Amino acid sequence: MANSRLLRKLCAGTTIVVICSCVAQASARISLRASASPQNTTVMDAQAWFQKGQAALLNGDLVGAEDAFRRVLAADPKAGGAYANLGVIAMRRKNWEEALKNLRKAEKLQPSVAGIRLNIGLVEFRKENYQAAIAPLQSVLRDQPDSIQASYLLGLCQMFTSQFRESADTLEPLWDRMSGEVMYLYVLGISANKAGEKELDEKTMRRMVEVGKDTPEYHLILGKAYLQHQEYDTSVEELKKALSVSPNLPFAHFNLGISYSHIGEPQKSEQEFLKDIAVDPELPDNYYQLGLLYASMGKEAEAEKAFRDTLRLDPKRPGAWFGLAKIYISKEDYQPALHALDEALKVVPDSNKVHAVRGQVLQRLGRNEDAKAEFAEAKRLMDAGLEKDRAEWGDQMVPSPELKQTPAN
Repeated sequence: MANSRLLRKLCAGTTIVVICSCVAQASARISLRASASPQNTTVMDAQAWFQKGQAALLNGDLVGAEDAFRRVLAADPKAGGAYANLGVIAMRRKNWEEALKNLRKAEKLQPSVAGIRLNIGLVEFRKENYQAAIAPLQSVLRDQPDSIQASYLLGLCQMFTSQFRESADTLEPLWDRMSGEVMYLYVLGISANKAGEKELDEKTMRRMVEVGKDTPEYHLILGKAYLQHQEYDTSVEELKKALSVSPNLPFAHFNLGISYSHIGEPQKSEQEFLKDIAVDPELPDNYYQLGLLYASMGKEAEAEKAFRDTLRLDPKRPGAWFGLAKIYISKEDYQPALHALDEALKVVPDSNKVHAVRGQVLQRLGRNEDAKAEFAEAKRLMDAGLEKDRAEWGDQMVPSPELKQTPAN
């Protein structure tokens, strides 16, 4: 998938949203033990290889850089800088699990290096593990309170985990340095609005209008802001302005589809999602929204296909598994429904609605004792907090896939 096409344009020349997985220079120092490796690599050889690795990495030669840093580790398995740079190489390749493994090793060896923890936060963000990204980012800010990158990324993660007041508190101090950036204002506006901070919300919207230019990207963000404020007709107008200039603008058709769905125009909504799929066929959000739309229209075959397309691109989307389960239940096909619900619970184990529906399916299958246990668990979770499902499933805010597409290096 072509990442960050929108944010590249919106944030050209900025220093904040372009959160790069750069080599942490502070981690470059390597501590080599005097003993040589089985390959008789000397300390001086390892230092030379480290320098070669850095040069190769800066020149985009990932194969050469990886080879060099592995030679360093052959001489000193405790060279934290080599692990940190192997983590960066994996990030460039978008191999997030490998990146996290190497960065964790680097963090253990060099816990004082904030750049390593910043990259750990970025990797968790790219994996959409927003809650897991918060702690390392907060630790960076304890060491470097003025880090714009860490603050902005932390604010995003807090927003995506429905910690809207915390997000606004994290982002607002960046105002003096960032209030000229439309994307920053957009994110701050979402958090302020959801946190009920009306004055900050209105201030942000006014500033967005002031700094925005008559570009399609600006109309897209303004349209999305109106969508977040549930001003759907105005949102449609702004998104149409964006598309009139740039018909293939990423995410514009997606957000227009969302707007049309809210004003009761399902056919128009469907067409917009299909148009956005033509622009970016690898964005799972389009297929998921189509699945929800088709399900609401009673088009079960189309909804099933859309949900399966979603899961092909995002196997951990609980709403898609839940949507499939409801389709199978309507067909009285209970075993596939049970499988789909089990898959959903792997992602959201504390979802009261999945447990409740799973209880219904077990009841239909004659497994009455298991059904009673599921109903009891659903009640316990519901009593614990009615809003928990909405927070886990991300239903408290309009889907914002454009914010998840961080710029690539």
